Amino acid sequence: MNASRLQTRPLKGVPVLVVDDDPEVRDFLSALLSAAGAEVRAAASVADAVAVLAVWWPSVLLSDIGMPGQDGYALIRTVRALSYGRERRLAAAALTAHVQSEDRMRVLAAGYQAHVAKPADPDALIALVARLAQSATPELSPNA
Repeated sequence: MNASRLQTRPLKGVPVLVVDDDPEVRDFLSALLSAAGAEVRAAASVADAVAVLAVWWPSVLLSDIGMPGQDGYALIRTVRALSYGRERRLAAAALTAHVQSEDRMRVLAAGYQAHVAKPADPDALIALVARLAQSATPELSPNA
């Protein structure tokens, strides 16, 4: 990881929700993004993530796809349903060990803006989160 990148805190103040059922991955991502300046909250499941989203709306969602019970596809469907009427659209990236081109297409078709293979390069992940945060735009009103 590029130490100078972390010193500049490229994610300063960016609210990010990390969802992964693996506690080591969740802790690593939370620490990495926090060190880059992000305001991070973490969840271990879709249900936990939905509970967080009920009280806190981030700019970026980083979610595992393969989780027991409800998966990352169920999460993105729920997120998109919850996002209607919010002041900003949540940008989302799927973190997954499923790296075939069909997996990437399915992730993007489901509503994620990015497909990231695990394990992700830390510098590339920080740069991606920064780009996603910039794309978290206000929702269009129905009268627009």
